[in-house]
Amino acid sequence: MSESVPVRCPACRREHLYAAPTYPCVCGAPISPPLEPGARAVTHQVWEEAWVTVECALCGRRSEWPHPELGCACGTVLRIAVMADLPAAAESPVSAGSPAPAETPTDRSLSAGRPTPSEIPAAPPRRAFQPITIRTARDAVTVAALYLRWLGYQDIRRADQRPPSGIGLAARGLLAQVDPTVRPASPRDVECLWLTAMTESAHCVYFSLAGYTTEARARADTLGVPLFVLDLTGTPQPVNAMADELGAT
Repeated sequence: MSESVPVRCPACRREHLYAAPTYPCVCGAPISPPLEPGARAVTHQVWEEAWVTVECALCGRRSEWPHPELGCACGTVLRIAVMADLPAAAESPVSAGSPAPAETPTDRSLSAGRPTPSEIPAAPPRRAFQPITIRTARDAVTVAALYLRWLGYQDIRRADQRPPSGIGLAARGLLAQVDPTVRPASPRDVECLWLTAMTESAHCVYFSLAGYTTEARARADTLGVPLFVLDLTGTPQPVNAMADELGAT
């Protein structure tokens, strides 16, 4: 469990004790943002400020996670202070401008004994997806981003084009739409996502909290759009065959 820090609301001066949530790294280790005492009031949400880089102590992987926030009883949203990112790793002893050392006969003999790709053992199966309970619209977006990262997509960010409803997420070669409303997605919602992805030469995937109409499912099957439903436990559930294939890839 992460360490708790004291937090004072700047609006009402109320004292809180806050512990950062723990997230699963892709290696399986639990990680949480390193906190500092103090917080500031959030007057308006900015996407870039809503994420923080956290380094896994086990494997060293640096990933983006939601910035810790706390809702005060007075109605103020508090953004908890996080320790500054660690400095970048030092350069290797051989500098970028230095020539690479010449290969010796001993090096060549060693490389000759290296295993071929077929002899290298296969990668272990990936760990099960770790869900996060959905209580707010932001939780739904976080779950979708975590699921895409679990599928192997990196550098997940907010999409450049805002969808007609919900929130757009993007990664290399992929465009996703997250609809956290209580209205089932319509055929128009699916078509708009598909058309936007076509203009960007990307695949697309839809996450909905309230599900889809029968017409929307049929349209998604025609266009080849994977559909997922976000249940409140935080586990995306595939709705059509394309979503089953994507989850199994």
